[in-house]
Amino acid sequence: MCGNNMSAPLPAIVPAVRKATAVVIFLHGLGDTGHGWAEAFAGIRSAHIKYICPHAPVMPVTLNMNMAMPSWFDIIGLSPDSQEDETGVKQAAERVKALIDQEVKNGIPSNRIILGGFSQGPISGVNRDISILQCHGDLDPLVPLMFGSLTAERLKTLVNPTNVTFKTYGGMMHSSCQQEMMDIKQFIDKLLPPID
Repeated sequence: MCGNNMSAPLPAIVPAVRKATAVVIFLHGLGDTGHGWAEAFAGIRSAHIKYICPHAPVMPVTLNMNMAMPSWFDIIGLSPDSQEDETGVKQAAERVKALIDQEVKNGIPSNRIILGGFSQGPISGVNRDISILQCHGDLDPLVPLMFGSLTAERLKTLVNPTNVTFKTYGGMMHSSCQQEMMDIKQFIDKLLPPID
């Protein structure tokens, strides 16, 4: 549960073609669902990886005039000094932790689980040795490239800076593109190679 304690529907899942030995959990952005991302991962999947794309619960979002929409937490504003929904972020983190814990119970070692997200889909970690791929379109009108660059620099202070890769895509707005998906596949396949 997250935000306003409303439960979200079960995640969209792209099962492994054979026995799953790794998992990717990918969080969608504001107003979206996991279905589109599950479809995108189905197009680049590796046979031994299970892809889980959860759906955020529907809740009012301050930034969007309190309209109810799928959201991991409330967004008050987009400026760097905007107030943050700390409680909602913590609840979203607990929801993700529950997904990870369930996959560990299913027999997937925690070092064979990758967490990713788009836009609002938060990524955080305390392990300084984790690898991070951050992608950003150079024409993104919602999250300016400058914010992406600042995030990459901040991440380099939290983890080993040589493990942070920041890629930009010319002409890409607040979306994804085929080259980005191929870069994501290469990143995932490098970190989660087949083990059987």
